[in-house]
Amino acid sequence: MQDKKSPDTSHPLGMTVYDLPLPAEVAQADSKRTSMGRFNMLLVLLACAAPVVASYITYYWVRPEARRNFGELIQPTRAIPSIEVERLDGNKIKLTDLKGQWLLVSVSGAACDAACQQHLYLQRQILVGLGKERPRTEWVWLVNDKAEVPNTLLPALEEATVLRIDPKALAQWLQPEANKKLEDHLYMVDPMGEWMMRFPAQLNTEGALKAKRDMERLLRASASWDLPGR
Repeated sequence: MQDKKSPDTSHPLGMTVYDLPLPAEVAQADSKRTSMGRFNMLLVLLACAAPVVASYITYYWVRPEARRNFGELIQPTRAIPSIEVERLDGNKIKLTDLKGQWLLVSVSGAACDAACQQHLYLQRQILVGLGKERPRTEWVWLVNDKAEVPNTLLPALEEATVLRIDPKALAQWLQPEANKKLEDHLYMVDPMGEWMMRFPAQLNTEGALKAKRDMERLLRASASWDLPGR
């Protein structure tokens, strides 16, 4: 019977020695990973913001008609405040809940004098005139006192978002031209919640047509990132 060969013990066992990294090298690698992580995060943020920035550049600098905009550009824009407002039915929401649409905003007391009613009428006409782009917009009336809205006015407001708001809080966000009142203007707020345009005081029918053209250009410029609804 043939004996099994014994293992060859004439050579020492081979061993591989791994050097531990130096603390300085570990710290340098960690710093590099952190820097790369921050760089990648910045790239993601830039990718998200790029469509918005591009649409504004297109509207205000690239397109020739941008230099003839009717409304006054607000620079810098002002973010919609996170304050509580009240619907006519008494339900309360955050003003920031309006984000996600282009807002055409008017302001007045609840009694709504002739100038206020004219603004409400023009708001509706401007938005209806946008045709298929209408779903990307919202008609907003901010009531800056505690009076009751006349019942005779309610049927005309079925398409409007009517919100009662504290006048002091409102004054920290929207502002009129010098020597004008807040109630004298219509205001544009973009879907990001930034007040970015103010239309001239005492808007008439001719001015409303020009305001509509401004809105049409804004809607075209933002078509790549702004979708209907919230």
